Amino acid sequence: MTSFHTLIAVAVASLAMAALAPAAQAQTTGDEVGNKAIVQRAFDAWAAGTGSPYDLLADDATWTITGNSLASKTYGSREAFIGEVIRPFIARMSVGLKPTIRQMYADGDTVIVFFDASGTAKDGVPYANTYAWFLELRDGRITDASAFFDSIAFNDLWTRVKPAR
Repeated sequence: MTSFHTLIAVAVASLAMAALAPAAQAQTTGDEVGNKAIVQRAFDAWAAGTGSPYDLLADDATWTITGNSLASKTYGSREAFIGEVIRPFIARMSVGLKPTIRQMYADGDTVIVFFDASGTAKDGVPYANTYAWFLELRDGRITDASAFFDSIAFNDLWTRVKPAR
């Protein structure tokens, strides 16, 4: 192949890749916009008391609480996480958490939510924490999550207030 033909082949390949790139970017952007909207609606429902982001969890979702809280570990299913963390947490509260989103970002299948949430524990003491959740979505469902929060505030609530039955 002559260098002229090589140059033409490279140019054609480059044009083909450039033509495909907007389609790939549009798909990613669409996923990001859609995933972000799904999570935003779930947080809006949580704030209104009509639902929560946990409603988006796939049955086989994994949820990892990082750090050193008393609940820090990876939960291998929706039921494990809800049963071991969310239900006992709710049972410690007289006024449930209300979230206020500071920032929300989306990158492909990942939505990152940086938010504050506060409520009142059964003993009348306010509970407030700041969270960062990294949520992986597939088909509108959370399949994997990593959560970061102030473990000191969480541990204080977890040990101070016994869950109501």
